[in-house]
Amino acid sequence: MTVYDILLDILKLTVAGVGVVWVAFYLIKPYLDKSERLQVLELKKAADNQTLPLRLQAYERIVLLVERINPASLLVRLNSAGLTAAELHHIAIQEVNNEYQHNITQQVYVSSRAWAVVRRLKDDTAGLLNNTYRSLPQNASGLDFSRVLLTNLSTLESNPYETAVGMIHKDLEELF
Repeated sequence: MTVYDILLDILKLTVAGVGVVWVAFYLIKPYLDKSERLQVLELKKAADNQTLPLRLQAYERIVLLVERINPASLLVRLNSAGLTAAELHHIAIQEVNNEYQHNITQQVYVSSRAWAVVRRLKDDTAGLLNNTYRSLPQNASGLDFSRVLLTNLSTLESNPYETAVGMIHKDLEELF
């Protein structure tokens, strides 16, 4: 036997071995892919089981935030006899900002669309409070501020707080 015959036999065995490995790989590959997909689904399911309660709680908290910055409920909580419009305006702005800051971490668990609604509502509420305060005379009372604020809110075509809660509910329904 010559070197040429030995090399030819080695080449034949190598090609045959590569062929067998190639066929085996393509026969086993669908099984491996299916197994990988199942593992990914199981991991996702486990993660969803852990994050779903947190996400639901976050949606609850941002609905509560919307209700707490609603001027109708905000003024009931803050208004005490003897406050001037300037004092009540300052306290209301501070309360809206505090509520927002207290719940800012909820944006991690809610959709970006839901959080954009909350952020916009907070900014609009601050704008409504500021515009109402600017429209009052210097010596206006807190009661005057409350009355004008609620009047301004009632003149809007739709209640932005109810609209925001509706959008948040719609976003939550898409979660399920």
